[in-house]
Order: sequence, then structure tokens, then C-alpha cells
Amino acid sequence: MSHQPTVVRVRTATLDIACEVSGPESGAPVILLHGFPDDPRTWDGVVVQLSEVGYRTIVPYLRGYGPTRFLDDNTLRSGQQAALGHDLLELMDGLGIQRAVLAGYDWGGRAACVVSALWPQRARALVSVGGYNVLNVAVNAKPLPPVQEHRMWYQWYFATERGRAGLTANRREFCKLLWRLWSPNWRFDDATYERTAASFDNPDFVDVVIHSYRHRFGWTHGDPSLQPIEERLAATPRIGVPTVVLHGGSDGVAPAESSEGHARFFSGPYVRRVTPEAGHFLAWEAPDAIVQAVRELVPEPN
Repeated sequence: MSHQPTVVRVRTATLDIACEVSGPESGAPVILLHGFPDDPRTWDGVVVQLSEVGYRTIVPYLRGYGPTRFLDDNTLRSGQQAALGHDLLELMDGLGIQRAVLAGYDWGGRAACVVSALWPQRARALVSVGGYNVLNVAVNAKPLPPVQEHRMWYQWYFATERGRAGLTANRREFCKLLWRLWSPNWRFDDATYERTAASFDNPDFVDVVIHSYRHRFGWTHGDPSLQPIEERLAATPRIGVPTVVLHGGSDGVAPAESSEGHARFFSGPYVRRVTPEAGHFLAWEAPDAIVQAVRELVPEPN
């Protein structure tokens, strides 16, 4: 890395969240949220560019990743969307950030969309990789065309106890396979992967991942304290903040055409772009596209 972020820890009601902060304190805050299976390293190319021109970037480790930890052994290791969105809201409160540009993909994109939809006063703008990432659990339980079901094989694997055991025993090999399948044009080396894979050694990683994929299909109960948020999300609320949607044209999980009709979920200024050669891990592969989107939405970094 060419930048040297400051590591900050934020204690919420549930977590001790580790995050990396770069750029001037006076800069417009941009919160960058990683997905599964990934960590803050995915944003390094974005952070360097944004911080150099005056933005303040905050890059947290999501629950179950890296040095972020639960405060109580008895807390459900939930990976549901309400938990991810609520974590983001509490992180902003803990850092004293009233409004920020929210950017994310996969799990992180879900968190960013949840906050933008339910607490729009906290989102100055949204960069959502993959489109509208809020899940309607009831609708999500319905089968998709076979070609898409095939892409989601890992989710059916995680529905089984064999899948839990397999992820526990083979997390590095398993997640590396997903990187290769989901971003087929990205030629990452072992050193790059290992720097991020260390975050999967978090003691809660497996439990959070398994819960995330089981909950989204209604196969397990969520955290009761988050049920009011889930009920609001079940209505697929529209997002009114200025938004740029980005999609990798070679995404091995959700093909670019899957977000073509997502404009109906947005009521504010909305732009959608496809980056042809990029796959699922667009921030790794095309950081310039993220930077361009942020600078379009908030041209002045101060």
C-alpha cells in the first residue's frame, strides 16, 4: 500500500469495529464497505486517489472479518441485512459523522443501500456496485432460472451442515475459488489474496457467513432486536439519495443484466454504468470507476 491509514476502533452496542481512516479530517467523508469474502484491502486503489484529492475515507472491517469483534459471547452472530445496515448507522454515530457518501458492494453494498433507504438523511450520496442490494426475504425464497441458481451453488452449500464444516476447514481455499469464479478476468497473485484472507481467520467469520446466507432465504431466524428493520426492508423501500450504480460486465455471481431494471427502486438522481471487463470484485479491478462516481456525486471534497 502506498497510503498509511490510521486504524480507529469504534465501540457500538454490539461490536468493537475496526476501521481504517485516510485523508484530511476536513474532507468530505466517504465510507467504503467491503463484501464477502473480502476486506478493506479491496478499497486500497480507491482510498489512495480519494484521500490525495481531499476526501476523508473510512473503511471498516464488517462483522466477522479481521479485527472487528463482538462484545458479548452470547450475541447472535447474525449476518442478516438489518445487522449490516445497523452496524453502519452505529459506526457513523460513533465517529460523529452525520452524513457521508456511502459506497459498497455485495454485503457492503447491502449495508449502504439499507441506510440510504431507511435513513436517507445520513447518506449524502450512494455508490452501489451491483444495483439495489436490499433483499426481500419472501421474494428471495422463490426459485430463479436454472442458470442463475447454478451461480449460487455456494449458498445452497452453506444451507447444509456439510457446508458449515467445509467453510470452517477450508476457508482459504474456498474463498480463493470464489474470487476466481466471480472475477474471471482478474489475475490476482497469491500475496494479494493472502493479505485479505487473513481477515477470514476472525473467530466469528464462519458463523456470520452461514447465518447471512441462511437468513436471506428464511432458513433461520434473525436477531429479534433487528426485526423492526427487517419489516421495513420487506417493503423494498425506494432510495431517494443521488446514486451511481456500477456493475461489472463479467460478474460471475450476478450478471450485469440483473441490475438493468433497478432504476425503479430509486427515486432520486440515478445513473447506472457497466464496466465491461470487471467482475464481482469491481473495486479491486476498476478503482477508477468508483473514484469517478464519488467525484461526480460530490465534486468538492471539503
